[in-house]
Amino acid sequence: MARRSIPILKQCSRFLIQSRSVTYMPRPGDGAPRTVTLLPGDGIGPLVTGAVEQVMEAMHAPLYFEKYDVHGDMKKVPQEVIDSIKKNKVCLKGGLMTPMGGGVSSLNMQLRRELDLYASLVNCFNLPGLPTRHENVDIVVIRENTEGEYSGLEHEVVPGVVESLKVITKFCSERIAKYAFEYAYLNNRKTVTAVHKANIMKLADGLFLESCREVATKYPGIKYNEIIVDNCCMQLVSKPEQFDVMVTPNLYGNLVANTAAGIAGGTGVMPGGNVGADHAIFEQGASAGNVGNEKLLEQKKANPVALLLSSAMMLRHLQFPSFADRLETAVKRVILEGKYMTKDLGGTSTTQEVVDAVIAALD
Repeated sequence: MARRSIPILKQCSRFLIQSRSVTYMPRPGDGAPRTVTLLPGDGIGPLVTGAVEQVMEAMHAPLYFEKYDVHGDMKKVPQEVIDSIKKNKVCLKGGLMTPMGGGVSSLNMQLRRELDLYASLVNCFNLPGLPTRHENVDIVVIRENTEGEYSGLEHEVVPGVVESLKVITKFCSERIAKYAFEYAYLNNRKTVTAVHKANIMKLADGLFLESCREVATKYPGIKYNEIIVDNCCMQLVSKPEQFDVMVTPNLYGNLVANTAAGIAGGTGVMPGGNVGADHAIFEQGASAGNVGNEKLLEQKKANPVALLLSSAMMLRHLQFPSFADRLETAVKRVILEGKYMTKDLGGTSTTQEVVDAVIAALD
């Protein structure tokens, strides 16, 4: 009997070792509450940011919010908001509506430029319990956030002829490539793919590729690929599981991130953020639908999952990993159970019902 019990004991001890959580040793003072600037934004923004506030309160997360009303139809971001983000270093925001035409500058772009948030990161992955056409999708889209077609340099040459300038610089291309490879290295990612249109824009996208190739040589343990943006879109909808980390210029990144989000489960569940050397803004990862519509707002059925997962990213950024793990685990548990899902995920639940379910699922 004694001999037979030894393998059983070994199996039990192996299970105990595997199931034990990794200890996080904080530095002295890491538990001090942090202030985060909160911009509820437009449309469904106040609804989903309110959901985050409720969950943070239920977790007793060591942070509190400085809230400001900012709306997309403002001519500029109020200086007090910029000052708050510079002071707090971190911001959580709902969607800001960008007016079409009319010469009104995007407040999102103003924030990125003012704070030099040069890297946009969107994580598009399959959530267990959420059926999708493709499995094993786990793509991180890292997008240059400050130049390219979003430079806003447009003018009318003569009546009926408008010229829009695409600006690509070696400095910005190199630093976004460095960020992508550094992210891959720190997160045990195996491949970085640069998305481009250098076959047509030989100088602009050629410079972007040249910068990516130079940075790639410094990371021999990470495989480097290149793909033309139109082929990339086709490959995304046919075999998205082949991609790992993708690094892109500004416009392509917006298109690729929203496409990847739609493939992996929808923009309502994909987290993301914008980061620079000193500041970070966390928001719904893919921009499509982040303001919602009037009907969704009236019925109070906006999906809070994307912003909740973005808040988990924010908690890790603030060095509160256990709170991030608890929040992420609770959200994934609710999705897996499938009882409380908003309309975009095939359910009928309200925002509040999803929030209550997440709070109930917290460890």
